[in-house]
Amino acid sequence: MSRIQLLVAAVQQDTEELPSKMNIQSDAVIVNQCDRDLTEENDYTDRLGKSHAIKTINKAERGVGLSRNLALQNADHELLQFIDEDIVLDDGYTALMENEFDSHPEADMLLFNVKAVEGRQTYHNTDFARVTWKNYGRYPAYAIAARTAALKGINVKFSVLFGGGAKYSNGEDSLFLHDCLKKGLKIYRTGVSIGHEESDRPSTWFTGFNDKFFFDRGVLYHFLYGALAGAMSLRFLLVHRDEMCREKSVWQCYRLMKKGIRQGRLERL
Repeated sequence: MSRIQLLVAAVQQDTEELPSKMNIQSDAVIVNQCDRDLTEENDYTDRLGKSHAIKTINKAERGVGLSRNLALQNADHELLQFIDEDIVLDDGYTALMENEFDSHPEADMLLFNVKAVEGRQTYHNTDFARVTWKNYGRYPAYAIAARTAALKGINVKFSVLFGGGAKYSNGEDSLFLHDCLKKGLKIYRTGVSIGHEESDRPSTWFTGFNDKFFFDRGVLYHFLYGALAGAMSLRFLLVHRDEMCREKSVWQCYRLMKKGIRQGRLERL
């Protein structure tokens, strides 16, 4: 049994082919959102000839937060790594990750490099350093690996309001890290790379810098920043105005985010 267990979020996938497609070389829990409810456990042989235990949970539901929470609930190895169906892992990633955790016993959670498709990059780690309130918001869920006992011990879950298939657009990963920091988890970034994103898969949530993008971002900022959400929204828009505010003025975008902030006060995570 491998020390690390992948927690895979998938939608309408052929789960017999998925481990090979992703180059999985460890045990894994795959939560596949489809049109049926069925749980299966099978052995899978990777391309290097090694056998791994794959637990597949097919669920007739939608929302990436639901998938990640169910996978986390079923995690039972020493280490875990959240991952998406469109990530292709590097050969030897298990040893790289296990060695990094062994080298840094102070870390409850490590954020690894996974190369995103051109235009979608939000981060690239070049060093080993502590992740704090100043820099946690840039990381996707597929960067996150953790000591299972430490993560389960703080009882943090992914929001089911945000992310692919949910009511609001992306942000479940930032909220998750926000809550982990709030509960005192020791989070570090590392320059170790473990895989890359497939290039031919469209985004599950991004359809442009439209009204929904800014409104949903406002809802997210309510939960991330509370009373500072308005100020942080304006800062966000001013920093990214050349990219995001081409079809709308900064103030139009700001009004949409403020509307989202007001909506956020009515929501419950």
